[in-house]
Formats: sequence, C-alpha cells, structure tokens
Amino acid sequence: MDLNKLKKRSSYPFETIAVAVSFSPRCQPVLAEAKRLSDILGASLLLLHIGEKTSKKEQELDEMMAEIGVNPNHSRVIWMEGDPVDTILKLCKLNIVDLLVLGALEKENILKFYLGSIARNISRKAKCSVLLLTNPTGEPMKYKKIVVNGVENPKTIHTINTSIYLAKNFKVKDITIVNEMDVSGLAMAIADNSTAPQAKEIKKHIADESDETLQMIIEKCDVGDIKVTDKSIKGKPGYAISKFAKDKKADLLVINSPDTHLNVFDRIFTHDIEYILADLPCNLLIVHSRI
Repeated sequence: MDLNKLKKRSSYPFETIAVAVSFSPRCQPVLAEAKRLSDILGASLLLLHIGEKTSKKEQELDEMMAEIGVNPNHSRVIWMEGDPVDTILKLCKLNIVDLLVLGALEKENILKFYLGSIARNISRKAKCSVLLLTNPTGEPMKYKKIVVNGVENPKTIHTINTSIYLAKNFKVKDITIVNEMDVSGLAMAIADNSTAPQAKEIKKHIADESDETLQMIIEKCDVGDIKVTDKSIKGKPGYAISKFAKDKKADLLVINSPDTHLNVFDRIFTHDIEYILADLPCNLLIVHSRI
C-alpha cells in the first residue's frame, strides 16, 4: 500500500470501512451496521479478526456474512494474530482505512454503555475515524438527530464537514453544532476585583467571540440543504456535550479526535474525550482529520 495516500487525506468520503470481528454476541449486529454503511457510502468493507484462524471460526464468519448479505466481491477478511490494539491500528494504516467500526458493551440491568480497554485505547490512538455503536441490533440504525462538537480547533471544520457528508447520505435534514463554554475558563478570565457588572460583561464578550468564531467556521462548510443549528452550552468540555446529547436523545454524537496521546498529566486532569468514553450518550463518531 502507498502510505503517502494517508498524508493530508481528507476526513471524508469514507472509501474503506473496517470492522473488528470478535465473535462476541454483538458481532453480527455490528457487522450488519458496518455493511449497511459501506452500501450507503459506496465504500469497500474490510473485516478484521485479531486472533487464531480456525476452520470453525471461518465457517461461523462465512455463515454470518451470508446471512447479513455481505458481498465477497466488495469485502475482504484479514486474519492476524498479535496485540489487538496495535494490530488493528497497524492494519487500518496499511489498508488506508477511513472509518473503523467498533461495538460498545451494555452494562447489565442499567441503560449505560461502556468501552472495553481495547476499544477505548483504539479510540484514543486511531489515525482514522472511529464509529462506536452503543446498541446495534441488526436493524438499520437511525441517524435523525446528529450533535456535533463545535469546539474552537483547526480540526473542527473537518469534523463538521464530515458530519454534513454523513447527514446528506443518510437524508438527515438538520444537525446541531454545540459550542461548549468552559465555566472554569470563564472564571479564570475574570479578575477577583471585577465588579458584578464587569464580570457579566466579560462573560458576555467571551461567549460572543466564541459564537462568532463558530459561525465563521459554519459559513465555510458546504451545508447544502442541511439545516445547521448552533447551540452554546456551559460546562466542562466533553462532559457538557455528552450530557446535552443524552438529554436531546441524539442518535449520533460527532467529535474531534484527541489532539495528542493522553499522558500522565491527562490521567490527573480528565481529558475532554474521557468524559464521553466513560459514559457513551449514544453512537459516537470520532473524526480523525489527518491534518
């Protein structure tokens, strides 16, 4: 493979979609949704199994693919042993994967979804976009309510454009772009000796500047017929938008990929993406823009 194709590669369209095959109870619904995505987006489908290749597994996968209707001419299966995280990331890179589909797990007796260590680490490190499915059932998933993170970041315009690309393909009429206002950041910007009216004016100025920046980003996007609604909310980045998506019963939350790998500092002070990964509000798309 020509790895030069990865350099400055656009975050969309999704030309190659990969799905991790684990033979867990949720494997077939996750594979079915990946297959549907590849059909709608006109992408090739890559099935990845990290582990021993056996005749029993081959037969089980063949039967699963046949039942779902995966076309062998538009799909490929790769079997490889090794560390699951490192091997999946390596295969995605070598095969110029644009989107990796993974399934989340549902905690027993409560409506809460979580990620195993493998999916969590892949979400942090992947050099392609990652779609985490919270409740795949095998039935076509609906993406009617899409919430997008509008944080001030060079990646955001690519994330919004990727969201619009998906909305157009799934006939979604509108998306909501959320601008998170960090309350702690606002507090630091206000001096201790500021009067109440001054503090109020400073907060308003910061909020207005942030909203203007988001509007400028949206104006640069090719929204087409999609109605784009922008919404400002206050709270810790990551936590606030996760709660917003849950309260709005969103079908899909779209966020930027992490700027850097998480380090010791991030383990002490929670990184914004960690709030979302700890308690997935809905299906989550992490857009890797490769800039």
